[in-house]
Amino acid sequence: MTASIVGWAHTPFGKFDTETVESLVVRVANEALSDAGISASDVDEIVLGHFNAGFSPQDFTASLVLQADPHLRFKPATRVENACATGSAAVHQGIRAIAAGAAKIVLVVGVEQMTRTPSAEIGKNLLKASYLPEDGDTVGGFAGVFGKIAQAYFQKYGDQSDALALIAAKNHKNGVANPYAQMRKDFGYEFCRSESEKNPYVAGPLKRTDCSLVSDGAAALVLADAETAKAMKKAVTFRATAHAQDFLPMSKRDILQFEGCTVAWQRALEKAGIDLSDLSFVETHDCFTVAELIEYEAMGLTPKGQGFRAVKEGWTLKDGKLPVNPSGGLKAKGHPIGATGVSMHVMTAMQLLGQAPEGMQLKDAKLGGIFNMGGAAVANYVSVLEPVK
Repeated sequence: MTASIVGWAHTPFGKFDTETVESLVVRVANEALSDAGISASDVDEIVLGHFNAGFSPQDFTASLVLQADPHLRFKPATRVENACATGSAAVHQGIRAIAAGAAKIVLVVGVEQMTRTPSAEIGKNLLKASYLPEDGDTVGGFAGVFGKIAQAYFQKYGDQSDALALIAAKNHKNGVANPYAQMRKDFGYEFCRSESEKNPYVAGPLKRTDCSLVSDGAAALVLADAETAKAMKKAVTFRATAHAQDFLPMSKRDILQFEGCTVAWQRALEKAGIDLSDLSFVETHDCFTVAELIEYEAMGLTPKGQGFRAVKEGWTLKDGKLPVNPSGGLKAKGHPIGATGVSMHVMTAMQLLGQAPEGMQLKDAKLGGIFNMGGAAVANYVSVLEPVK
């Protein structure tokens, strides 16, 4: 690949009454440039990932990045959107600009502010990432969509409540060591497995602990071409990337297959010249625990219908054969939509350079995989990263 990550920034994810989309963007843009050791005048292009869909009244946001520094004025700046994979769409767009020779240094920012929106509106906004003619009246909003998926999975493969609770407990435990995570609490398996006043059913078989958090936050990356990266103080390169877009209506595909996820992983692993087993860890899109369960199968970790084995047998724990979501994932970290994919790349770069927070850092991480998904397995992005220096 021609691009490397040479700097990054990440706000904590959570509920921030005093922040705005603009303040979050400005903060991470400046911090990422500082981390890379470059000035705003060195940037050739800007890409902003911002889903919005009604969360923010300001809906023309690419130029907000310019507020970070007057030297960014007149730089090409574009906002991209691809539902919950918006952040990775922005990262991949930056990589393409470098691969095309249009830029040597690209500033990528991902942002979302969701918590200022009333609860009823949050559900409507999130449903815009589904096919409205079929799913627009779904009870429970987007959680209801995945509740249907979970119910269908249970009907085909049996009750997987134990596996979902294990995934939730794993990710919450991992999130305790992540200072950027919105929820830093180890709830334990029993709490996640049991229905209670604090953990009620939300949609179908999904309980509150099966659903990612509504969040505010931002993350940013500085990407550089190979020659420029050689002169930087640190670099994590993209060994491969892949993007597979599937049909939006779930009625046009087998929703239990996550076929776009499979295609994206196959393409990326082939480009990288590796097998899944060569990866040191994976950051995957656990918007709901059932999504992570099906993603085990889609990425090829287990056969179809046997995703439960990966978590029940400890494969995906931090000391397992393929740790999944050592950051705590969306489940603990939070899911500010436009920031999520950029965050995944920051977390992976940290791991590969041995710069992850204490307790989160994996031993001898050599290759990291990322899967970021938009909608119900519609927009599917995979990145494979390795350290350069």
